[in-house]
Amino acid sequence: MIVFRYLSRELLVTMSAVSAVLLVIIMSGRFIKYLAQAAQGLLDPGVLLLIMGFRLPGFLQLILPLGLFLGILLAYGRLYLESEMTVLSATGMSQRRLLVYSLAPAALVAGVVGWLSLGLAPQGIAEVDRILNQQDSLTEFDTLVPGRFQTLRGGSRVTYTRELSADRSELGGVFISETNVSRQTGKESGLSVLVAESGRQEVQPDGSRYLILENGYRYDGSPGQADYRAIQYDTYGVLLPKPEVSMELSEREALPTRELLGSDNIRHRTELQWRFSLPLLVFVVTVLAVPLAKVNPRQGRFLKLLPAILLYMTYLALLIAVRGALDKGRIPMALGLWWVHGLFLAIGLLMLYWEPIRLRMKKGSAQREVARG
Repeated sequence: MIVFRYLSRELLVTMSAVSAVLLVIIMSGRFIKYLAQAAQGLLDPGVLLLIMGFRLPGFLQLILPLGLFLGILLAYGRLYLESEMTVLSATGMSQRRLLVYSLAPAALVAGVVGWLSLGLAPQGIAEVDRILNQQDSLTEFDTLVPGRFQTLRGGSRVTYTRELSADRSELGGVFISETNVSRQTGKESGLSVLVAESGRQEVQPDGSRYLILENGYRYDGSPGQADYRAIQYDTYGVLLPKPEVSMELSEREALPTRELLGSDNIRHRTELQWRFSLPLLVFVVTVLAVPLAKVNPRQGRFLKLLPAILLYMTYLALLIAVRGALDKGRIPMALGLWWVHGLFLAIGLLMLYWEPIRLRMKKGSAQREVARG
């Protein structure tokens, strides 16, 4: 029991450290992407932390299996390197018993991953969808940041305001530059620049919104040519476009698991298999990691790390590829994702029992040689 607690503690501590590092890396990349969208006026900066919080379960459900896999490799690799595993082997610790001890913390991790994949992750994505729907009702006016040039419409419009009131109803020192595109050729046909002393938002009965500019000028022409036309105006209306926010989210990912259980839709059934596959992934990677963690002290603990990561990436990539094939109906739903788990489980068991099998074969060969002699 003491050995079990020691191994479990080493494994869970290492897994937690690795998972934390992976989580910081992934969330930092995502946050930078969302921050860039907020800087362009596509997102309200106030919802960035909410979006990251709701996306956290979706990140963790993929990070924890990898964290457990690397945790076993690093924790047990250290024990082999420092000859602690040699001492345990002398007291009867076999690879099979080590696997049994490892499956206990793996069951804990699988329970957490199952809770995330079946419950929290879909709820989080549904909340992100709700936030994005709210963002879709925003206009360029609602996402303006004073003192910053903001690019919209794929770079065809640049907006700037020097001042913005606290209730976001009044602007001061407005600049708008927009590239004109010919409807016939689809190519750029010139540039329009609007400057104004002040501006305000006006909502029409049909729901469209306009930015009403006051006391300013409009300049039309083509860059590099001296044929610009200048128009002075007292009041000028500019239609405010709605930002197009892209988060690469799928509608089925936001569906509760109970709705997927009774669905006959192929994509829904594939999503259900994917959610159940993630907890199962934890047990399979544990079977793979235990024999891969065995290293010779002279070789170093990182010798098998790269091949092990490549094996894990192959496993995950094959799962994703089969998931796409299931969506398109190329693989029978009865076969589903389960054969991928079975394949890598067989690989793990083969690596686990390869040494006893090899010794048995060698012993049998030696006995046959003696019998012949």
